[in-house]
Amino acid sequence: MQSITITAPVTHVLDVQNLSVSRSGKLIIRDINLSIKKGEFVGLVGPNGSGKTTLILATLGILKAQSGHVSIYGHPPMSRGLNGKIGWVSQAAANLPKEIRLTVRELVRLGTLNSGNLFWGFGAGKESVDKAIKMVGLEAVEHVDIARLSGGQRQRAVIARALASNADFILLDEPLVGVDRDSRNSLLKLLDLLCHNEGKTIFMISHDLTAIRQTAHRMIYLEESIRFDGPSEDFPDLDKLAGLRGIEPVHKPDGTHHDHSKEGE
Repeated sequence: MQSITITAPVTHVLDVQNLSVSRSGKLIIRDINLSIKKGEFVGLVGPNGSGKTTLILATLGILKAQSGHVSIYGHPPMSRGLNGKIGWVSQAAANLPKEIRLTVRELVRLGTLNSGNLFWGFGAGKESVDKAIKMVGLEAVEHVDIARLSGGQRQRAVIARALASNADFILLDEPLVGVDRDSRNSLLKLLDLLCHNEGKTIFMISHDLTAIRQTAHRMIYLEESIRFDGPSEDFPDLDKLAGLRGIEPVHKPDGTHHDHSKEGE
């Protein structure tokens, strides 16, 4: 009798196990364990130099891990099985040199951009381009040069490029930098709609704790290792956050100074 093998469905978009990464001989992140399910909006926060971008780049396979394991949709990073499934928007994605003259539509159609500058995905067809431009609300400026757009519009354009490749897993590194308040709120609303209405999974780095806390389902606080991972509404307040970082108070509640010289006596 012929046996039948049943393959269990992949329940997690991203699985990271015991991941450690060093850069220039220095350990940047260590023993990272996390998983992200389909349809989650996860915010990644932490101080400058805490390893946020390193974690994303190692997740994508752009940086080599010292140890540990990463799988995306059950595949290793950079494998052919992931073609078109991942949209990567880096910090530099919207800052194209002024001498590069591209319209919004041309940028969204362009399929061979450097993965270190923008994101993966190749050969988006007309229907995909039309849909992506409409999803980000840039129909009125689709034939306008990128250089003439506001910071918020440029961010929408590079997000549209990721969407045009039909990516289901979108990773963004500080997309709110350099945009005004209205553009920030508009971008966050767009990402929320992509998550809830389009079923996209979003993993986003942001320095704006207030903004990401109001939008993401879940927050991860990273400082070399993961110090917090849970629902956004449970994210610690500033005092607890200082405790997580090992920062001791300098002032007493009455305004006087703590005398740390006597500690340990």
